[in-house]
Amino acid sequence: MAIYGLKNEAVEIQIQSKGAELKSLKRRSDGTEYLWNADPAFWGRTSPVLFPFVGGVKNKEYRTKGQTFSMGQHGFARDMEFALLSQEEDEIWFVLKDSEQTRQNYPYAFVLKLGYRLLEAGVEVCWQVENPGEEELPFSIGGHPAFNCPIKDGEKQTDYFLRFDAQEKVVSTRVSDKGMATDEKDTYMLDQGYLQITEHMFDHDALVIEHDQAKEVAFCRPDKTPYLTVKMEVPLFGIWSPPHKNAPFICIEPWYGRCDHENFAGELKEREWENLLAPGGTWKASYQILIG
Repeated sequence: MAIYGLKNEAVEIQIQSKGAELKSLKRRSDGTEYLWNADPAFWGRTSPVLFPFVGGVKNKEYRTKGQTFSMGQHGFARDMEFALLSQEEDEIWFVLKDSEQTRQNYPYAFVLKLGYRLLEAGVEVCWQVENPGEEELPFSIGGHPAFNCPIKDGEKQTDYFLRFDAQEKVVSTRVSDKGMATDEKDTYMLDQGYLQITEHMFDHDALVIEHDQAKEVAFCRPDKTPYLTVKMEVPLFGIWSPPHKNAPFICIEPWYGRCDHENFAGELKEREWENLLAPGGTWKASYQILIG
């Protein structure tokens, strides 16, 4: 495993080759760290990529090509070693390709490329999925970055706010105790876009915000000034912190995919929010993390 770094006048980042995972995002003027440090006492990751599944599959198995395969939550890419593809002053790319190992649980040819591009005050996280095979490629992909909240020592997370680019409310799909989507919904009323963080917000696991309800989520200090914003053109996203742990971080998770519904019994290509990439095709997406 190797560590790579990029920096400009405003920010510096570090990425490890295992999982091509973003491990650090700092403001250079004062050294403020915005990403969680992966302390396993709360959660031993920082910003894993979720591929080729987002969330879990029912009974930890799925069906495709007339067979049943096992698959853990969020797929396998986050635990695999990526190869360095290219590195420039303000941009770096990594690549993971299918192998005999991956085909045991995911019988498809794929090329997954992850890139990080420095912005004036942040970083753009880039995804590219390629289908080198001769059959349609079903996949899900998502981000899982964890951000320090509170950002200042001595402050309480429950004095902080999330700000959405929505005015009235966001509606979350309730997740069961087995990690599957249900038909239950939770409605969070917003005050001019602001939602105060509460101690019990994540008692039922992640908030799953579907159907293009928001494209921007900001972390705000007790006085409601934002210190970090995630911008994402995604159909759905998650907001998560470990239930009942009072962890000092919250994840904003841009998704193209979701866990199975608790009643799902179909094929892989029939999963809700699944992406289907034609043979020879290329799929691209990105999201931005902005500080200040």
